[in-house]
Amino acid sequence: MKVEIPATLKADIPQTMWGKILSATPVVMAVVATMLAGLSTSEMTRAQYARSLAAQRQSKAGDQWSFFQAKRLRGALQRNTIDLLQANAEVRPLDPAALPATTDTALTWLARGETPPVPPGPPLDPHIEQAIAAVASLQPETAIARLLAKVPDQMLDDALRAARDRAQAYEELTAPVNQAIERLENSLPGGDAALRRDFIAARLRYTAQRDDREARLNQAIAHLYELQVHKSNILADRHHQRSRWFFLGMLAAQAGVIISTFAMAARQRNLLWTIAAVAGLIAVAFAIYVYLYI
Repeated sequence: MKVEIPATLKADIPQTMWGKILSATPVVMAVVATMLAGLSTSEMTRAQYARSLAAQRQSKAGDQWSFFQAKRLRGALQRNTIDLLQANAEVRPLDPAALPATTDTALTWLARGETPPVPPGPPLDPHIEQAIAAVASLQPETAIARLLAKVPDQMLDDALRAARDRAQAYEELTAPVNQAIERLENSLPGGDAALRRDFIAARLRYTAQRDDREARLNQAIAHLYELQVHKSNILADRHHQRSRWFFLGMLAAQAGVIISTFAMAARQRNLLWTIAAVAGLIAVAFAIYVYLYI
């Protein structure tokens, strides 16, 4: 003979340990799913920020490469002008005694056809040098990433700051010399064509070397910006991958909510629990469809 226990009495019966776990599971899984969804969104936001930062740094690197190319081209044009000048007329070494009296040290550099030396900078870390060589030789991203993993962000920032300071120091060092050369050229006697020709040739040699040195300084800055671009892209890929795994974890937690809800619905024969479980199952299935096919 089958005995039916009234529902009112069932409600008064204390739950077993398994029953308590089953009752708490949907709530716990919902909290976990919400937490994982938030983490996934947070990681995706960080990935987008890293991509945006990489684009900004790529723009700065492009500016430095443009400066490098422009100065190298200008230096080559000045050397070509010297060759044409020497091919069409006699160009003698600049005689400081033939110039107007001046105490500017610019005359010394001009007579030599040289510029003041580039201020020394701190040596690059070997890991940074290896990463620059890897980027320059177009090695795979995986190889570049392994090398950049040994370069902390602060070390790269310090190297970039030192490179920019070195370029600025060289510009400040040569600025008075450039101004003095311009004053000397304006003070040349107008009737001495040979002296003016010798002066122009010396100035072209000086300017060509100055442009070459400035181009190398811009190249060094551009290389460091390129490393920052790669580091930002690597970081963006990492955050994107973490976002993906957090999203999959959120789907698993949602599945746990659905399964536990189905179990409770089957145990209590509750229509509302069943509808909630079906709705959650549809949501998870839709998320998987979007993830895989859209």
